[in-house]
Amino acid sequence: MINKIAASVAEALTGIADGATVLIGGFGTAGIPGELIDGLIDQGARELTVVNNNAGNGDTGLAALLKTGRVRKVICSFPRQADSHVFDALYRSGQLELELVPQGNLAERLRAAGAGIGAFFTPTGFGTELAKNADGSPKETRVINGKSYVLEYPIFGDVALIKAERGDRWGNLTYRKAARNFGPVMATAARRTIASVYEIAELGSFDPEAVVTPGIHVSAIVQIPRVATQAGGFKAAA
Repeated sequence: MINKIAASVAEALTGIADGATVLIGGFGTAGIPGELIDGLIDQGARELTVVNNNAGNGDTGLAALLKTGRVRKVICSFPRQADSHVFDALYRSGQLELELVPQGNLAERLRAAGAGIGAFFTPTGFGTELAKNADGSPKETRVINGKSYVLEYPIFGDVALIKAERGDRWGNLTYRKAARNFGPVMATAARRTIASVYEIAELGSFDPEAVVTPGIHVSAIVQIPRVATQAGGFKAAA
């Protein structure tokens, strides 16, 4: 019987190795798998490469992971904002490597990994510093139908940590509004995908047309509680 439901966050994260490339869903604070990030901190893997849209907010979530000193490199499109002080301090002190990727390119490089696309040409970044490799050498370019393009390669992950709204024991997932963001493409781009969910659905209760991430792309799901608010209700799934 297929059952991908993990009993705990710690169980779901077992086996993440030092040096892993970890794809972490989320857009700002929307869809950030905070419980899985906290679990990764507790799990202790080091020398990580983290792929996310940004580089952490405040002192929690991704910022807390960076603060442990166990992240070697960040690949993201929006590293600096008003409360990105953890990333800023680490980067300026030379303790953290950054690969800056335009947001559309980031999404497409992840999608390419899941779709089996070897590389692709994009006009985004042509003629800028982003059209250079990490060593300063120029990336391959080409003129197609009179327009200039830069060659970009897929981003593969050893593991993806994503946040969904509901999942069943086969690993099928649905999301809540903007919390969907990078989760679906990251799930296809990683060798192993772990999803936190607020609700466990009965097998067969999903309308197949409503399933966003099929269970074939998901290795484990773990249920997390909704956070109660001071007003006595529950915080919406971010």
